[in-house]
Amino acid sequence: MTRTIPDNADLGQLRAQAKELRRAAANGNPAALARVRAALPEAGVDLSLRDAQFTIAREYGQPGWRELAAAVVAQQSGGRDLHRWFGVELNNGTWDVLDGGLSEHSPVGDREQALYAAYASTYHWMQVGTVANHGRGECTIASVAVAVGLLDVAARHAARYQELIDAHPAAFADWDRAFAAECRARVAARSGSPDAEKLVAEAHRLAEELADPEDRRIVLERLASGPWEVVDTSGLRA
Repeated sequence: MTRTIPDNADLGQLRAQAKELRRAAANGNPAALARVRAALPEAGVDLSLRDAQFTIAREYGQPGWRELAAAVVAQQSGGRDLHRWFGVELNNGTWDVLDGGLSEHSPVGDREQALYAAYASTYHWMQVGTVANHGRGECTIASVAVAVGLLDVAARHAARYQELIDAHPAAFADWDRAFAAECRARVAARSGSPDAEKLVAEAHRLAEELADPEDRRIVLERLASGPWEVVDTSGLRA
């Protein structure tokens, strides 16, 4: 049965619905599996986030997630402040994909979509945001690029994040410095650089010194998560 997009639709809530559907399908929930298979007849329990989002979109009568997002944007914004809206949504969606295990072994389409979304989010923030928003966009691009094994791209954007912090120190928070260190350390580690160990230690030091416990927890969790191993790009498709 097709659902109507509610007047107070929120793409973040719809994305949360997709995550919950994915978890329920992975746990073998019959109702969740029936919903998925109504949209994707060949789907199994090993559902990707994109498949779950596609299912949600079809339930709302849209051909895909992109179209559902566009419909919600038009409804929410009335054409106002779209740069800010897309900056937030594209950034949040990109980190969802990163947290879902994006890697150099992910399908080419998934890698491309995450990288292009990170660039697009940064572009939108550069139109309406602050230098801090720009810098954090550079961090997102670097994080995607290092995850998918594009180490030269990652190094360039991680360095740009640090450059912006150095040029405008008052515009950034203390956690920006910790995240910038984490970005550079991860690029070095995945590149096999001899500086990696020193940079990782510096990132941990900056994280431990953060005044806010929640900021400290977030950065330390990021440091504890993969990937950190040296990238082997032999045999990978571009």
